[in-house]
Amino acid sequence: MVTPDLAPRNGAPPTTRRSGPVFGAAALIGWVALSAVLPGAAHLRAGRWRTGLLLLGGYLTGVVAVACVAVGADAGLAGRALGWLGQISLVFAACAVAWFWLVVRSYVVLRPGRLPRKGQILTGLVAGVLAVVVAAPFAVAARYVRVSEQTLDAMFAAPGGTAQAGGAVRRDDPWAGRDRVNVLLLGGDWGDNRIGMRTDSINVASVDVRTGNTVLLGLPRNLEHVRFPPGSAMAARFPFGFQLPEYRPGWREDLLFSVWQYADDHPELFGGRRHMGAEVLKETVGHILGLRIDWYALVNIWGFAKMIDALGGLVVAVDRDIVYGLHNEGTVRAGIRRLNGAEALWYARSRTFSDDFDRMHRQRCVLGALLSQADPATVLTRFTEIAAATRRMISTDVPRPMLEHLVPLAWKVKHAPITSLQFVPPLINTAYPDWDRIRLLTARAIRASVHASADSSVDASGNASGHAQAGPSGTPSGSSTAPSTAPSTALRPHRHRHPLPSPSPTPVLSPGTPSPIDDGCGAPHTAMAR
Repeated sequence: MVTPDLAPRNGAPPTTRRSGPVFGAAALIGWVALSAVLPGAAHLRAGRWRTGLLLLGGYLTGVVAVACVAVGADAGLAGRALGWLGQISLVFAACAVAWFWLVVRSYVVLRPGRLPRKGQILTGLVAGVLAVVVAAPFAVAARYVRVSEQTLDAMFAAPGGTAQAGGAVRRDDPWAGRDRVNVLLLGGDWGDNRIGMRTDSINVASVDVRTGNTVLLGLPRNLEHVRFPPGSAMAARFPFGFQLPEYRPGWREDLLFSVWQYADDHPELFGGRRHMGAEVLKETVGHILGLRIDWYALVNIWGFAKMIDALGGLVVAVDRDIVYGLHNEGTVRAGIRRLNGAEALWYARSRTFSDDFDRMHRQRCVLGALLSQADPATVLTRFTEIAAATRRMISTDVPRPMLEHLVPLAWKVKHAPITSLQFVPPLINTAYPDWDRIRLLTARAIRASVHASADSSVDASGNASGHAQAGPSGTPSGSSTAPSTAPSTALRPHRHRHPLPSPSPTPVLSPGTPSPIDDGCGAPHTAMAR
């Protein structure tokens, strides 16, 4: 018989002084589920006020703290967080264990042993699944953060590296008083089945550190008579420009793309120091453009294909059929296409019925498509695959501590105008380049970028122009059209298996005008991929 003071009131579960409330299976699972999102609820219902209030108060304090951080979060905080990845991973792992324990403990304090055997089994299974489901997001987050840390450690220079000449990264002035940073972006095809490495894609991203306005300067791989900085070891070896004997009649390797490998192959020029290719190419490209190159980033093009596969492909507007392969066995058909990694690579690299300059244009289109289509949702769902591909495909001398400052800069770049200036014929003659003209156009493009905005631009001559565009050859376009000039006949022979087609008409405005990075690439993001 139940005593009057312990009789149930208002339909509440019956209680005893020793054991607390008695629950049915549904009510017990409901309180456990509530505890998963509001820690301490089950303890309070079971009469364990002290523990329940402690859990609930700690949880609410944590929520308020996280909300305050989230409200004030910016790209700067994201950059600083890259230095705390190890600690963040441990916090997520601890949260996974804590939430698992919380669900199990909440189940236990509600005394499921009073239920019938079937009820005990059912509620135990449900509580176990709930504990795993609640802990899983924290475990996945801990795994992602750990993978990110390993990827960054593998890609970037050791913490002891320097960010600028003569010193380590300074937190108060990471840019060492500079208004711009210049990063050499290279595409190479080194690998276990290749001898040496050729830099087939050579670009410099010149970024305004205050606004993020960026100029992408492209140099052709087949630039000849390359000049080296005065006083350098390469200038002493090649005082009249980079010239090597023909390795077979009509075929030469003394082009810009060979500078890296030549420096690596001749350590005697540098007092026995090995692996000088990156540093020499940075100095050389900087000398050509009249810029100081701060860092380089080298992308293995085959790793690039794996990254595109990890992203689920890339949607590209293909303006004409692109034939590729040793025996012309492959074709990327014209139209809006979703390309896998191998197809995107062939689209960007093929020179069949084409040339280096058309290929530079396609490479720029692929890069622009990648920047626009690598959205956070895609990256998150394929994070592990992307991280694994990234770790194997990128080599750089950017110091690890600089990431704290480069992340907010990258955010600015993402939301700022990006213009492109490609040094290809007829803008320059690759066989006999006008070095002064290259430096002049580079300086003008950078000046124009400083004043660039989303709806207007300034041409290389300093005149305002509404939306100056550049065609595939890098020549700016306007309202009028005219056939573009064919490459100079003074060019040395290269590895073309087929005669070059006649260039298609290219709109022309004023030579040397920088243009948007996706100019002439169509708008694949607005169309349905076939």
